[in-house]
Amino acid sequence: MAEREPLRVFHSLAPGDRVEIAKAVKVGFRRWTMQAAGTVVQTARERHGLHYRRSDDDRVYRDILVLRRDDGELTTVTLDEFTRLNVVPCPGGSAADT
Repeated sequence: MAEREPLRVFHSLAPGDRVEIAKAVKVGFRRWTMQAAGTVVQTARERHGLHYRRSDDDRVYRDILVLRRDDGELTTVTLDEFTRLNVVPCPGGSAADT
């Protein structure tokens, strides 16, 4: 059940919402954690082309989130099972009020 929580939050996002993301990357015995916070610019579900041939009816999708960080930088994050996604209340009211 907890694995689906980031997707539930992802599908409820709208441009202007403020989010915090924590993502873990594990390679062998090493583990890195990436954190980002910003305002949602766009959410999308795209068909993913893997690096090897697949059957035409084998559909693979990825959920992506485009954020504008506080310094103005745009960054794109692909959600997976190692992603934690939290909506942060905007200071002074909701994003819909702005």
